[in-house]
Amino acid sequence: MQLHISERSGRGVPKITGVYGKDAYSFRDNSITVTIPFEKLTLEVGDKVGDKKMKLNPTRQRILDEMRNNPNVTQSRLTELVGVKKTAIQNNITFLKDNGFIERVGSNKNGYWKVL
Repeated sequence: MQLHISERSGRGVPKITGVYGKDAYSFRDNSITVTIPFEKLTLEVGDKVGDKKMKLNPTRQRILDEMRNNPNVTQSRLTELVGVKKTAIQNNITFLKDNGFIERVGSNKNGYWKVL
């Protein structure tokens, strides 16, 4: 708390305890260590992915819809259609690519968006 790096709402401990149990904590003289097992974390994340369409925020869903309607849409045009800045469009496209929603086929200049 003194370093201002801890959560102030106090919800972290109940969440961690609920998912990983009390064994996730180890207490030492000057610190508390929280250990989250990697295999447990992988199972939890994998279980929550489910239907990707349901997990998208409205901006990402709108970008996906525009790409589906016009695979040749540019980032500049998306900024106009969606109503957000170019940086936000770039960040959302990166998210959509990294999570397997879209892929770019061809070059940046002559390619198109493929919605997966």
